[in-house]
Amino acid sequence: MTKILTGGVGKLEVAETVQKLALDGVDVAVSSDMDAAMKLRAGQADYYLGTCHTGAGASLGVLLGLMGSAACHTFGRSVPTEDEVSALIGAGKKVFGFGMDKIDTVAPVLARAIAAHDA
Repeated sequence: MTKILTGGVGKLEVAETVQKLALDGVDVAVSSDMDAAMKLRAGQADYYLGTCHTGAGASLGVLLGLMGSAACHTFGRSVPTEDEVSALIGAGKKVFGFGMDKIDTVAPVLARAIAAHDA
């Protein structure tokens, strides 16, 4: 089972969006950023999806500090393709940030790419 944690300003909306996809093997839970960092480092979670108003800073601030830039990527307000997300996951990224105005488009792309990668 792949565990995705959501955090930031739109954490509830992201969790709901991912849950509605009903992806096999994917579990999603709302988290604080500090708790998410600890769970990711301990292997109790696999990915983190963080949101803020711009997707450029606060969405990943704590995670970037505790996990390091090699594990983190922010899309800002852009919408990635599943192939782009797959490449980032393949490169070791586990923490993704994006703008809360893009939840309805970015969260499904991220969740589907994660599910496909971890299937």
